[in-house]
Order: sequence, then C-alpha cells, then structure tokens
Amino acid sequence: MSDGTVNQTNLNFAELLKEFLPSEKQFSGEEIVRGHVRAITRDFLLVDVGHKSDGIIQSIEFTPEELKEIKVGDQVEVVIDRVEDDRGNIGLSRQKAAMLRIWETVGRAYDTGELVRGTIVSRVNGGLQVDIGVKAFLPNSQVALRPIKNVDELIGRTFDFKVIKYDQKRGNIVISRRDLLEREREDLKTKTLERLQEGVLVKGLVKNITYYGVFIDLGGIDGLLHITDMSWGRVNHPSEMFKIGDEVEVKVLKFDRDAERVSLGLKQISDDPWQYASERYNVGKVVRGKIVALEDYGAFVELERGIEGLIHISEMSWTRRVKHPSKMVAIGDDVEVKILEIDVDNRRISLGMKQTEPNPWEQLKDKYPVGTMVKGVIRNITDFGLFVGVEDGIDGLVRTSDITWDRKLKHPSEYYKKGDEIEAMVLNIDSEKQRFSLGVKQMSHDPWKMFRESYKENDKIEAEVVKTTDFGIFVKVFDTIEGLVHKTEFEDPNKNFSIGDKIEVIIKSISDTERKVSLSIKAISEAESRQNMEEARAKTGEVPERLGSIGDAFKNQQ
Repeated sequence: MSDGTVNQTNLNFAELLKEFLPSEKQFSGEEIVRGHVRAITRDFLLVDVGHKSDGIIQSIEFTPEELKEIKVGDQVEVVIDRVEDDRGNIGLSRQKAAMLRIWETVGRAYDTGELVRGTIVSRVNGGLQVDIGVKAFLPNSQVALRPIKNVDELIGRTFDFKVIKYDQKRGNIVISRRDLLEREREDLKTKTLERLQEGVLVKGLVKNITYYGVFIDLGGIDGLLHITDMSWGRVNHPSEMFKIGDEVEVKVLKFDRDAERVSLGLKQISDDPWQYASERYNVGKVVRGKIVALEDYGAFVELERGIEGLIHISEMSWTRRVKHPSKMVAIGDDVEVKILEIDVDNRRISLGMKQTEPNPWEQLKDKYPVGTMVKGVIRNITDFGLFVGVEDGIDGLVRTSDITWDRKLKHPSEYYKKGDEIEAMVLNIDSEKQRFSLGVKQMSHDPWKMFRESYKENDKIEAEVVKTTDFGIFVKVFDTIEGLVHKTEFEDPNKNFSIGDKIEVIIKSISDTERKVSLSIKAISEAESRQNMEEARAKTGEVPERLGSIGDAFKNQQ
C-alpha cells in the first residue's frame, strides 16, 4: 500500500513539474516566443514568457542604446535556451531569436523569390561576403551582368539580392545580384525600345571602350558610337574623349529593331565645320594651328575643331633636307602656316610652313650671278659630284664632269675629301627646282681650246707614250689631252712601245664633240715616200701631180 502511494505521489509530482517547465521543443532553442519585460537590472532582464517561472536575458545581448530605450512592459522576442538555476529560472536568448527570425526570412525569400537586403563586407575566395543579418556568399559570377575589374569598390555598399541557395542546417546561403539586374535590364530595355528611333537624341552611360569606338548603355540596350562619328576632327583613340561611366548625349544614326543594333553619333549633333571652310580659308591666307599628328610624309595641323590641313614634308623648309617631320615640329606645337590649296569636297587643305618666310633661293640669283667665284666646305661626296656648302642650308653641286678638264677622272674622291674647302664658279641657279650648279674646271682655261688653236689635222708632232693596250697606244699630245695610235697605224705592227717613249706622229683626225684625237705613225713614212717621188719627178722635168694632203702637211712641217 505504501509503495503504491509513493509511486502515485511521484507520478503526480512529475506531471506537476511539466506544467512549470517549458516543453521539449521550447527548450530546444528552435522556437521563438514572445515575452514581456517584468524587471530590468544591471546584469539581466526578467521576462515573462508565459510559464510558471520567469526567464532571464543577459544584458550583454542588448546594445547600450537599446538598454536605454527598453522599459518594463515592453515585448521582446526570445528563444528558450536553458534552465538557468535550481530555482527553475529559464535562460532566454534574444540573439538566437533574432537569428531564427532572419533564417525564417531567408527561407521565405528562397521559396517565394522575394529579395533580401544586405551589405557587402569583404572579399573571400571566389566572391564576396555579404551581411544580410547572417553571412551570405555572393559568387563573382553573380556580382554583376559583366565582370567587374575592381570588386573592392563594392565593399561597404548595400544592395538587394536574390537567394539562390539555402541550407539552414549547414548555415549556407548563396545570393545573386545578377538575376535582379537582368530583370531590371529587361524592363528597362522594353521601355527604351519603345522610344528608340533614328534621328532622336538619347542619353546613356559609357559602358566599354575599344580602339574602334565606345559602347553606350542606353537603358537595357547598348549602342555603338564609332570612332569616326565622335568628332569632326581627329580622334586617335576613343579614350581621348571618354572614360567608362561618362554620361553622354548622342544621336541615333541607325536602328535595326529586329537585330537590336544601334549606331550612334556625337559629331552629328553639331554642324559640320567643312560647310564653311571655303569662306574662312582662302588660298594664300596665313593662319595658325596646332600640330595634332605626325606621319613620315608630313604633319597634320588642326586649324579648328574638325578641320585639319597637311604640311607636306617638302613644304617645311626652304633649305633643310627634312627626313622626318619630327625634326621640325612636335605634337602640340602652335605653328603659322600658309594655305596652298583647299579641296572642300574631299575635305583636304594643303599647307606650307616655309612659305611664311622669305625664299632664300629667290635671293641667290642677285647675290651670286653666273660667273661669280664662291668658297665653301665639301659636305658630301657622291659618284656624280661634290656638294659644297655655300650658305646655311644651301649647297651647290659640282658635278664630276665639272671638276677637271681631265677626262680620266673616275670619282671625285680622287681629287677631294669631305671637309675640304674649295673654290668654284657659279654656273647656274634654278630657284624653282632649288638647284645651285658650280664648276671648278671653269676657273682655268680649257686645254682643248688651246690645243685646237695650236694644232690641226695632218700636223706632225712629238708625243710621249702614257699607256699601252692590246689595240694600240695612248700618247700625250697637249697638257691633259691624249691621243690614240691604233695598232693599224703602227709602221711595224709587231713593234712594242714602253711608257715614256717619245715618238713622232701625224694627227689623222680631231673630234671636237668627243674630244678625241686619232694619230698615226706610219703616215710619216708614207708622207716621206710621196715627197721623194715628187722630187724625182721634178728632176726629170715631169709636171708634178697635186700632192696629197699628208704630203703637203709634211712639206709644210719641213
């Protein structure tokens, strides 16, 4: 009887205890309950959660600001965490309740597609960490529609996100911003396509820059602003005019609605400056401009925004031999130029830089009349002659044929070397072609003329052998003039001559055009034979026949 009574008593006590203690579910920390604040102390808050005993929340679960604001009677959400002491006080956690509430929100957002708001807090491997109340992972592929070069710029910024993966047990949340942006872009694209048509002005943001142009986001759809449509003037690279993120107003040039391709123009918003070019730029006018580009063949000058002219390399200096425009000007230089030619239809203007200064070649004829003697230093030696510096930037040319009367000269270097000072005579000045002709041999008498004044055909002269060949010998007949005795004109075809031998010859022929003299040795003996025959006939009383030219010449020499 007694045992039964005891058992019954124990059973009743256990049932009574269940009424005073939380349920197993409540004690597990998986359920949020609401309670009312009954008392506030320095270390804890006493909260009535609807059980036989009150619960305790440690003060450290509140911020100092929250502790100042909270008062007795306020309602708070908590999780029953544990039994705190032997008296049955219940341990409560406000932080765990807040965490469970966040997970509920995340789970609902995952199921319904609702958005969650969060702040990007740091970079992690493969993406970014985002605080949405709990830590969530934002993969790099889900940050934006296109890869972002510097994701660090996003740290600290707050956005809306879509939950794309959710696992509360593992504490794993994956979110995406890309899905949201794609939806927004599609909505924006629909509105943009409704108002887009050729000829209208639209605003957009520079999205990407390439060497051939920039892509502009018009609102859900991109348009291309080609480099040729950016400015009426020269643009070397689009980055000179734009940077990513710039807002620009452009004109729709072409729009293919089916292909969703948009061609844009910026220069088309303003007037084409070439429309008025012929009014502002006349041939002969001197204007100022800025060097904007250099090429091997010349320099481009910007006269105004959209109008450029070319200074050809040949129009840069009257006297200097310019090998490259960079030797005369640099990009950015302000220059004064003269308009030489204008072609509005082909949008071309030819400019001259040297024409803004006096032409020194025009002054040369007055300064150096033909026949004037000049002195200068040899600046260069070529196969065809010597270049002699007469004035700064002006060279005179002494052709090889004008160096000496000696026709044996093969190369000017036989007489001169670079740097030698030389005196020459002015032969001709062509200011239009910028040619200054000089001569050295002209300063002395022409030995050929002297030779022609002293000798004629059929004259007998003494000459010195200067060269021997297989076909004959060359002999010196006067100064630098040589004559040829062909082998057929030898008295003995087998006779050998040596350089320096002195021989007598008769002048057979003289060519003034080629300045050549043909000589003969055997003609001397032939002339002597004829003379002997004439003398014999004279002794016998015969009437002498008319002597030939060679015989007459021989008698004249006697």
